[in-house]
Amino acid sequence: MSILRFNSINLSINNLFTNIAITKIEGMKINLKVWRQKSKNAEGSFENYVVNDVSPDMSFLEMLDITNEMLLKDGKNPIAFDHDCREGICGTCGVVINGQAHGPLKGVTTCQLHMRTFKDGDTIVIEPFRATAFPVLRDLVVDRTAFDRIQQAGGFISVNTGSVPDANAIPISKQNSDLAFHAAECIGCGACVAACKNSSAMLFVSAKVSQYALLPQGKVEGKDRVLNMVAAMDNEGFGNCTNTEACEAECPKQISVSNIARLNREYYAAKLS
Repeated sequence: MSILRFNSINLSINNLFTNIAITKIEGMKINLKVWRQKSKNAEGSFENYVVNDVSPDMSFLEMLDITNEMLLKDGKNPIAFDHDCREGICGTCGVVINGQAHGPLKGVTTCQLHMRTFKDGDTIVIEPFRATAFPVLRDLVVDRTAFDRIQQAGGFISVNTGSVPDANAIPISKQNSDLAFHAAECIGCGACVAACKNSSAMLFVSAKVSQYALLPQGKVEGKDRVLNMVAAMDNEGFGNCTNTEACEAECPKQISVSNIARLNREYYAAKLS
């Protein structure tokens, strides 16, 4: 290869990297309409914000982070919102985005939603989960401890189990094993309650009951579990299920409403026994 040709190739490569370096990916302009509420007993209202240079690769919560940075620079209070793992595991995050719990995509939590889902110039309405049993504490943060109290009423096994048994010591059918594992995927985020027109918690309770009802280890306390958990659910003020299946449609883990049918069977069997 001649020196002249080599220099020409080298120059082309340098120009390529120079062009790449100076190319700037334009961010999106997003119009936000966010529910703001100072405290549980305060009156709330929507406030409008404009966020510029939003990268499509940002997560939804990262977009809220830069919004809060903008508000702090202007001397305003940041938007309060729940978050923790930001990996769709813990169930801490959860807001209603344009009328849908966790946003427009199926099978994802709010923290897994990315801004590429939206377009430049879009208006996004963000509000907290709405339910009598989920009172708003501040802005987008709601009190979901009602779920904790339901879980404490019976969502556990209290029998002595001893040391860890061999994996094949208790035969369990593949079908029941798969159904129990799927029910156990419920992360208790509360999207089912937010999506339901009656603010019903039946999908949550049915998942917690089913993950034990399907396994022999859960049979010992099965009667007390279902009666106590349903009673706790009713005491918290959740509504009744009317089979619209909105809960399954909005659930980020896509828990099946067939668990609700199982909960009803377990409940009536316990009541009549």
